[in-house]
Amino acid sequence: MGLGQSSKAPVTDDTDEVNFDHFQILRAIGKGSFGKVCIVQKKDTKKMYAMKYMNKLKCVERNEVRNVLKELQIMQNLEHPFLVNFWYSFQDEEDMFMVVDLLLGGDLRYHLQQNVHYSESTVKLYVCELALALGYLRSKRIIHRDIKPDNILLDEHGHVHLTDFNIAAIVKEDLKATSIAGTKPYMAPELFQSFEGSHPGYSFSVDWWSLGITAYELLRGQRPYVMRSSTAANEILQIFHKVHPSYPAAWSLEMKSLLRKLLCIDVQKRVSCLADLQDLSYMSDVNWDAVLSKQLPPGFIPNKRRLNCDPTFELEEMILESKPLHKKKKRLARKTKDQASEESPQNGQLQQRLDNVQRDFIVFNREKSKKAVTDSEASELSASEKNKAIEDGQNNNVEHAAYLSG
Repeated sequence: MGLGQSSKAPVTDDTDEVNFDHFQILRAIGKGSFGKVCIVQKKDTKKMYAMKYMNKLKCVERNEVRNVLKELQIMQNLEHPFLVNFWYSFQDEEDMFMVVDLLLGGDLRYHLQQNVHYSESTVKLYVCELALALGYLRSKRIIHRDIKPDNILLDEHGHVHLTDFNIAAIVKEDLKATSIAGTKPYMAPELFQSFEGSHPGYSFSVDWWSLGITAYELLRGQRPYVMRSSTAANEILQIFHKVHPSYPAAWSLEMKSLLRKLLCIDVQKRVSCLADLQDLSYMSDVNWDAVLSKQLPPGFIPNKRRLNCDPTFELEEMILESKPLHKKKKRLARKTKDQASEESPQNGQLQQRLDNVQRDFIVFNREKSKKAVTDSEASELSASEKNKAIEDGQNNNVEHAAYLSG
């Protein structure tokens, strides 16, 4: 089905680093400004993943390398039921690769475009699941900064998973972020204040505003404020102060109240942390342990008989892409041969930047890390049992000696 590649299992041992040859490429499922995503299967374990690959040259030319490396740094320290978790990273001459959980339910933007109607109970559960993810990120001092339907993926059972930490920020204790990042229609009012002069900074509350915009959009099919990515910052600030979002009469009073608390322009009054949300009377009936363990079934379950993404991604990769992934091995072999006979066409400064990417790239293997932790715990347990046996023996000897001397 699509991007075929030999499925012959590679000969590996535990010391080998995971690389491109360890995966069978199945099909393309998405793309960004400088990266693409495909479904892959790891040849030895047969496990399925999503693999994002980013062209190094494009990343360098667009000054995106720093964001990619920061995303790798952030994601290797995260693991949560409502995140798209990171498994492997590696590189070759052309691309940087990130292998993450495969979620075949599609993103919420895709389903909005398919005119899916989300019930209040479904949106309430989404808010709860995403709130748990945000609570976890806060414990790690991370502001996501780009929460929107496009970055929320569904698994096959309909549970939400937050993805794309490309513009996330890590803030130190009691400090605020000041750089401006995000997607304008989902950005909190305090983010735009910097365009008017001095910036007081912002913190985790910006993600909760974005969550409110997203929840409103899922319920109504449109956002509460009309703005585009091209709308000027001063216009956006005026919109926030002049426009009052309308809440359809059919919505419950509790849902309206929740959205108003998330979409509160005054940061001090906004619901901005998990505890704030859990304290609302609307959430009094929520079993948070059941939410965390995914025991509450969502009201919307993606169609399992179809791939929930735009089918043109596959056609573009196969027909329009000048450097398709499934021909990478032959292309790199030919490139190495060509470079042996002639000097590299890259200019010196550009080549230096590419060399820096090669040097600074973070190689990661969660599978190996988990195995190391398991082995370490088993070793500690074995040592503990051994010590206990020795202590028991010593105790027996003491008792036995006392008995003999008695």
